[in-house]
Amino acid sequence: MDDLNYGTRDKRGNWTPNEKLVHAPLFAFPPKPLALLKWLPSYFLPWNILWALSAVAWWAWIIPEAEVMRTIGWGWVLWLFAANSVAVFLFYGAIELHLYIRRAQGNRFKYNAKFPAEHKSSAFMFQSQTLDSLIRAFCSGVPIWTAWEVLILWAWANGYGPWVGLYDNPWYLLAVWLALPVIHEAHFFLIHRLIHTPFLYKWVHSVHHNSVNPSPWSSLSMHPVEHLLYFATAAYHFLIPSHPLLAIYQLHFAGFGAVVGHIGFDRIEVTEDRAVESHAFAHYLHHKYFEVNYGDGLIPLDKWFGTWHDGSKDGDARMQARYEKRKAKANAAKANAAKA
Repeated sequence: MDDLNYGTRDKRGNWTPNEKLVHAPLFAFPPKPLALLKWLPSYFLPWNILWALSAVAWWAWIIPEAEVMRTIGWGWVLWLFAANSVAVFLFYGAIELHLYIRRAQGNRFKYNAKFPAEHKSSAFMFQSQTLDSLIRAFCSGVPIWTAWEVLILWAWANGYGPWVGLYDNPWYLLAVWLALPVIHEAHFFLIHRLIHTPFLYKWVHSVHHNSVNPSPWSSLSMHPVEHLLYFATAAYHFLIPSHPLLAIYQLHFAGFGAVVGHIGFDRIEVTEDRAVESHAFAHYLHHKYFEVNYGDGLIPLDKWFGTWHDGSKDGDARMQARYEKRKAKANAAKANAAKA
């Protein structure tokens, strides 16, 4: 495919899509029913359906019987950890192999023309972004993901929490499933703003932002504290009547879904004239500029709080204006302190 039919490339080879980012019409006011209907397929395809199918597969073939999970035991806990680890390695690894090792589509649709493997940095263990990310993913990310999963399943098996029957409440649970991406987006935005406060950014979130040019393995390259907060999206199932199948889906949405925002490519080519959109641009801009797009645009929280960047020159101007305003405020405070 010719990516220049869909975007532009600067002198450094970095690619930017022609179309500006827009928020989902889910919270548009006044409502836009036609826009909502046109947008709905992208709510499900391709990613959300994939996470839902993976959760069903876990429930059918991976999750032990409730009797087993009533007691915390190394056997079933390590089984879940192994299943999650293998799945992450295969899923993340397949994308990394296709786009970053084999480079099957070169840098077509790649936001940052450079490939992380070509550049060593002291910011990473062994000066390698990929090795650093792998270590953090499997030594912290997947264990903490699994710990939340174990907690959910143990609580369900013992009747702790507002659980409802899968077959007794299918329509209610369907409605909860439809709402879970919205809940995740709100959770992600709130904890993301929290870990961008100076202290937590310095000691926690800066680990993730070392990957200025993210690749799939960057997705779970986080400090353990951030992993704990990020996968706490599953905790909402202790607050709302739900089913552990949906909690697993939400963990998969967070765990496997993290790769979407860090894939580094706007589209993944399927054939010579077809490609799957990644929806990664909003989060790529966050990695590039640090203080924009704390959410992914499902809820217009960034717009409401003035941190939205749509990828355009107007977005650059608004971002720069915020920086100048904050700088002026800091200088004024410094001057007032000096006078006192």
